[in-house]
Amino acid sequence: MTDGSADWFAKAQNFLPGGVSSPVRAFGAVGGTPPVIRSASGAEITDEDGRTYLDFVGSWGPLILGHAHPEVVEAVGEAAKRGMSFGAPCRAEIELAETVVDSYPGIEQVRFVSSGTEAVMSAVRLARGATGRDLIVKFSGCYHGHMDALLVAAGSGLATFGRPSSEGVPENFTNLTRVLELDDDEALVDLFRTEGARIAAVIIEPVPANNGLLLQRPDFLALLRAQCSEHGALLIFDEVISGFRLGVGGAAEHYGITPDIATFGKVIGGGMPVGAFASTADIMRHLAPLGGVYQAGTLSGNPVAMTAGLTTLKILQETDGWQQLEARGQYLEILLNPVLEAAPIDATLSRVGSIFWIAWHATTPPRTAGAIDATAGETYAGIFHALLARGVALAPSAYEVGFISLAHRREDIDQFAATLGHVLNDVDPQHSGETDGSQA
Repeated sequence: MTDGSADWFAKAQNFLPGGVSSPVRAFGAVGGTPPVIRSASGAEITDEDGRTYLDFVGSWGPLILGHAHPEVVEAVGEAAKRGMSFGAPCRAEIELAETVVDSYPGIEQVRFVSSGTEAVMSAVRLARGATGRDLIVKFSGCYHGHMDALLVAAGSGLATFGRPSSEGVPENFTNLTRVLELDDDEALVDLFRTEGARIAAVIIEPVPANNGLLLQRPDFLALLRAQCSEHGALLIFDEVISGFRLGVGGAAEHYGITPDIATFGKVIGGGMPVGAFASTADIMRHLAPLGGVYQAGTLSGNPVAMTAGLTTLKILQETDGWQQLEARGQYLEILLNPVLEAAPIDATLSRVGSIFWIAWHATTPPRTAGAIDATAGETYAGIFHALLARGVALAPSAYEVGFISLAHRREDIDQFAATLGHVLNDVDPQHSGETDGSQA
């Protein structure tokens, strides 16, 4: 019988492609064998070898309260007793919809789905149906799930025709996608000048957090809002990560910029599979059963997931959770900045609210994907494994962000900063991918 993580992962590779259900979990970017997780509680995860780690991944963002929050677990258990899925309207679905609408600027109705990818796919279809236009604009360095039309990367020009980033995506699926660089006012204005009448929507992570944390100038986001309004295109904020993470109104409230459509995920599911897209009643009337834009899902709005999301948001509201998270983010920043300044290699911290990221071989926080140092991944691999060996778990990729939860105490942040300091002291600046215990 298999017992430890290595044995379980070896078995997984027989039955799961790469041994995983989502690629980055396979540790391909950092090397080594991933721990197979047995359980989690609060700010910690425990693997099949019984090793416990201080966790700053948080299931990639949903667990804003921490792992297995007692009130959420209890509420989910009670909901499951009443029925796992109805395939019909339920009270928790309606209550969560009311909470989302009351919280986020400019929206009047919401449709629930089961993932962030599904939310984005549906939002893009809705935008095309509402405008009668076909072109979609996205930004290099922003990830919007594995929807075919948005799995594209920027070319060498300021604006390019989309080229698929994945095998299995025909170019015909992406030739109605345009890709711009972040933080480039001139390219944005030029694209709208030439093709504005054909653009159905521009989609952006207002807080780009899937290729590092590429915090944007508010003026750039304001220009994007103005260009969309001037040319009749819809602005989609992909708030799958930032929604209900930065605050009750997400990035829209944070920057004071209201999109036409917003997509959500992660936090609104409280750790269960939930996504959503939302807009005004006038735009949402194009959606079936009211209009001709079709979208459906067997498990959409299921009572157990809705209860998890609703309970999570209620706890955040009742405990001033977002204010607490901002304070912990400030504390992390105060502790980490001196550690990074003393490191033998250049590194800089980006943070907004409870989301953080360290850019390696950088002296200023990057705002575009192209500004990230090409050798950052190699450097990070050694640092990652050295931290993991000392009981601190960050994401297994140099381009993924970290998350603070309400379960993280000041002592946990103290531990992280001290451990990182010890690890960085061992970095060889001539071979910066190597540290003591780098492959532990």
